[in-house]
Amino acid sequence: MEDLGYYNGRIGRLQDMSVPFLDRGHFFGDGVYEVTLARNYIIYALREHIDRLYRSAAAIDINIPLSKDELAQLLSKLVKMLDYPDQLVYFQVTRGTGVRGHAYSDDMRGNLWVSLTHGQPKDIHKKINAITAHDTRWHHCNIKSLNLIPNVMYAQNAKNAEAYETILHRDGMVTECSHSNVHIINQRGHFQTHPTDELILDGIARRHLIRACHELGINVVEEPFTLDEMMSAKEILTSSSTAFCYICDQINGQAVGGKATDIAELLRDTVIKYFIDATGGT
Repeated sequence: MEDLGYYNGRIGRLQDMSVPFLDRGHFFGDGVYEVTLARNYIIYALREHIDRLYRSAAAIDINIPLSKDELAQLLSKLVKMLDYPDQLVYFQVTRGTGVRGHAYSDDMRGNLWVSLTHGQPKDIHKKINAITAHDTRWHHCNIKSLNLIPNVMYAQNAKNAEAYETILHRDGMVTECSHSNVHIINQRGHFQTHPTDELILDGIARRHLIRACHELGINVVEEPFTLDEMMSAKEILTSSSTAFCYICDQINGQAVGGKATDIAELLRDTVIKYFIDATGGT
């Protein structure tokens, strides 16, 4: 099979799948999701992604229809049904199915969606550029919900500006990007990243970068930083589940970073190694 869709036990090619009209995901974006990569038919950081899915679901009272172990077994089984070992693994749970109404029944059971397509890590050895924008999203960015219209708009604005990312800020304090976390190597040579409060997503790749810092003896500071501090930082990094660690060298058309290239490249190469080692090595 070249690609695969799954909905509550039904399996087929993506273009052949259909979803009930009354699924609340259609009306409200009422759901949570995760995305990661598979290599050699092994799903990377699967348990971490499943744990975060359940945290997001619990935060908005969604009833996931499977246990964590059952979901892990199902996803591991599904990836083996494709013709190629390297895949983009997307899964989401919407609140359930019912006639449109803002309130929902207490016994509503979630709907599980899975999409599997060919996918590999992005080429993260290139440098990226970014623009900045005021962060006007809601105050529950720690929940990985389906409500992504602001993120879509920020990503499109970056594309229109021929940039890779939009770095967001609230009143001058940097939060995250349209589809990744953002970090700096500050003037003291420390890895600094916004704390995991309600203003950012607790990124899995962010966690892995922090782990790499601890292993490499790089001090980690989980404190907000300003736009000015970012622009004058030794290095600026972004991280996500499909592009583990990018080095940013231009923001709003201005050259940035380039003062701790050895640290930035070491962190990037370390998180790539985590992925390779966890998915079969070589």
